[in-house]
Amino acid sequence: MTDSRLPDDDGDELDTDAAEARSRPAEIAPAELSADELRRALGRFVTGVTIVTCRDGGSGEPVGLTANSFNALSLDPPLVLWSLRKASGSIDAFANASHFAVNVLAEDQVDLSRRFARPSSARFAAGAWSDGQGGAPVLAGCVAVFECRRHSHHDAGDHLLFIGQVERIGGSAEAPLVYHAGHYRAIGEQL
Repeated sequence: MTDSRLPDDDGDELDTDAAEARSRPAEIAPAELSADELRRALGRFVTGVTIVTCRDGGSGEPVGLTANSFNALSLDPPLVLWSLRKASGSIDAFANASHFAVNVLAEDQVDLSRRFARPSSARFAAGAWSDGQGGAPVLAGCVAVFECRRHSHHDAGDHLLFIGQVERIGGSAEAPLVYHAGHYRAIGEQL
């Protein structure tokens, strides 16, 4: 019989069986994978929180929504990406816009994130907004802002994937708002 508990560097005991179990991914057969299970698993990935904006080409009105699907794509040329559900009421505005802005929220902007995550005709009534490249609304006080010319968009399952070429960047806040397991969070201590 072997002892599965070993001391770590601090002299505390480690349960090697538990550590080994954590090192093996849980397996779910593709046929058994439900949308809820996938959503829960994806929610374990910590993301930043953004408000992506554009200017509706038809009405000229600002359009924006909360998204956590933002990611870096390329440094040369400078490209970023994000995705939007095809069923979104904003899909046509973003698909036809020449520009969009990705406003990476600071931890004190959680109320704006909630505001832009819900249907409302008054989303832009809160926050300090200005026009960026192509008229895409830019929010003051963000951690980072990426002002982009729409490079392309691609059909990807039940979403459209938007790729933007970064034309201008900004931002000033240091503490980002993050999202994990269905909840807003602040970043803790640096490791």
